[in-house]
Amino acid sequence: MLTTRLIRAPRPGTTAMLLRRMVPAARQAVEGRRFDAVGLVQTDLPSLFYFADVGQKAGDVVAVEISGNCPQHISTVAFFGDTAAVGAALAAVEAAGARSEKK
Repeated sequence: MLTTRLIRAPRPGTTAMLLRRMVPAARQAVEGRRFDAVGLVQTDLPSLFYFADVGQKAGDVVAVEISGNCPQHISTVAFFGDTAAVGAALAAVEAAGARSEKK
């Protein structure tokens, strides 16, 4: 299972919602900075770490795990950066996910 979403020009309320779901160290990495886009990737936990690495290698983005309450071990990573970098990160994640499904 892989779900991706791109948020262009996130509003302050959206950013605040994401900040509330971050551990303090991750929050400090993004709080107070302006980002043109946020990319969200939701998947199982092992894939989350893989996709976080793939996305960071594809674009100049900050990757942060978003905490939630899912009992099925589904997690989310957020990529923060400019629109092109976040788009590149999400495209790389989607391509890696498609390759994984073919195996």
